Amino acid sequence: MAAPSAAGLGRRLRAWLPRLTQVRWSRYSPSFLEPEVNKELYQKPQEELSGEEKKKLELRAVRPIKAAPPTLSSSVFSDPMISKFTNMMMKDGNKVLARSLMAQTLEAIKRKQLEKYHKAPEAEKETIECNPYVIFHQALKNCQPIIGLSSITRGGKTYQVPVPLKDNRKRFLAMKWLITECRENKNRRTLMPEKLSQELLQAFNNEGPIIKKKHTLHKMAEANRAYAHFRWW
Repeated sequence: MAAPSAAGLGRRLRAWLPRLTQVRWSRYSPSFLEPEVNKELYQKPQEELSGEEKKKLELRAVRPIKAAPPTLSSSVFSDPMISKFTNMMMKDGNKVLARSLMAQTLEAIKRKQLEKYHKAPEAEKETIECNPYVIFHQALKNCQPIIGLSSITRGGKTYQVPVPLKDNRKRFLAMKWLITECRENKNRRTLMPEKLSQELLQAFNNEGPIIKKKHTLHKMAEANRAYAHFRWW
């Protein structure tokens, strides 16, 4: 008896494949509840809880709960944006070094702002921000571009077309520019936390090379606004 050909095997497999159902196995049964890391829910008084929240708490007392993934944390120092920035700064999978550099950067920002705070006159002390987390978030927000350029080919020519950016793309560009600036344009003897703290403080005050890069991108998008209709055509 002759062996079946490749085409025959393919036809048989295609006939059977629609009957197969993909199942994703889990270590937990459907009765397990998702973990809740929001501390505010547990700190609310019993009188302020809604009926749905009371029902959830009663269920948690009698039903098993899944283990929380490593990305979730109930710590007051846990910040998803700083974790994202740390992951982008990491090289060769060395997460311990990246976390250490990020902690040193926040400490350097705190030291510089406290030194500025103690040297400032009484009238200006209220305007000085000393919280490094607030400075980091505001600096990242100031670095985010609003509009970008996308290469679109029409009629054999490639045009740089201005397009609005999504929130994820804005954050990615701001983080990428900060990390690239600190790695490529720093003195050999300047450590990464020192350079990164300088860039974040400059961006917090709407100054520095990252803000200039954002304005340059906006000017290029403004210069190419004649090609904006290529987004739809």
